[in-house]
Amino acid sequence: MANKRDLKKSINYIAGDLFQECLVLKLIKKADSAKADEILTDILDLQNEFLARVNHPQPGCIKGFYRKLYSDFGDGVDAIIAKMQAM
Repeated sequence: MANKRDLKKSINYIAGDLFQECLVLKLIKKADSAKADEILTDILDLQNEFLARVNHPQPGCIKGFYRKLYSDFGDGVDAIIAKMQAM
């Protein structure tokens, strides 16, 4: 398992890339501005939620906690990508 600092950097990096991609789609495709703003808000909420989860792990089974964190983050990113493709 990587340390918390590297995990937080990865979360920030992925969220930043998603945010940038959504802005580019909004400007180039002339997509629905309200829908794009909703997706941007979802990206920021996802980032804040997972940074908070990394900072406060549940006591007990740490490996299980981080496995669930990785899978939940992947599911959240997939959901945002699906929304961006439907935009």
